[in-house]
Amino acid sequence: MTQRRLERARDFIWRNARLIDRHLFAYLFDDGPRGPILAALRAYRNPDGGFGNALEPDKRCPDSQPVDGEVALWLLDLIDGFADPMIPELCDWLGRTSTDSGGLPFALESVNDYPHAPWWEVPAGPPASLNPTAAIIGLLTKHRVDHPWVERGTEFCWRALEAGQPTGFHNLMPVITFLEYAHDRARAERGLEQIRAHLLSSDEIERDLQAKGYVHPPLDWAPAPRGFSYRLFRRDELAAGLEALAEAQCDDGGWPIKWPTVSTAVELEWRGRVTINALLTLRAYAEVGLPGPG
Repeated sequence: MTQRRLERARDFIWRNARLIDRHLFAYLFDDGPRGPILAALRAYRNPDGGFGNALEPDKRCPDSQPVDGEVALWLLDLIDGFADPMIPELCDWLGRTSTDSGGLPFALESVNDYPHAPWWEVPAGPPASLNPTAAIIGLLTKHRVDHPWVERGTEFCWRALEAGQPTGFHNLMPVITFLEYAHDRARAERGLEQIRAHLLSSDEIERDLQAKGYVHPPLDWAPAPRGFSYRLFRRDELAAGLEALAEAQCDDGGWPIKWPTVSTAVELEWRGRVTINALLTLRAYAEVGLPGPG
């Protein structure tokens, strides 16, 4: 990743991104402090201990939602923030929100009362789902969070996986996170092998780097050079993906998104975070000898 590419992205972030993402960019790329990120994250937190207020931007619901909790956990994972007292209170909310099965619904019905993308329409009495339960349990397990709901959520994930092979990027990525950090390693490795066989025999990975629309090329699956998904791809596939990713930087310095949003403001909110993710991927691969173009 060249300095020029980073400078253009920095200008985009400071012009357009949310406060939380401006602080995140400063922390990740300019040696900024962690405290302002945590302070900004608390603005998305509700009195019940959960997160809402469009932390995941595609639904504008202020109420706490499972996916917003997942987004908060990924952010805390990125900045090594799991010691924050927000974690146990979020776990309390997750436990109260889970269904009798121990799993979390993809979203709660309150989403329907506010502007939202079509895929966020929630039916009455939504069932528990591996997305986002598996990702949330995986992250809590990774960071050794001790809470009664973690065991219940883990049991739900195992039962759901036994019921059938999940498919689709948004189901498989949470499951991969769960399996990578699950304590039962023999069981987890069997699950990962099943996912490997499924991915390599299906069209879920988009190999055409020029394909348009909401597709998922190799770097969507392996945004960093580590873990299960990284081992699915050849070095030349990843190098080609890095070149395509670098060339996707727009004239304004940011990276585009691949899906329609509910407003222009939401598009910019997403582009701020997508731009940070693109920079993280380019930097991570450069550190292991797979730099993108200049």
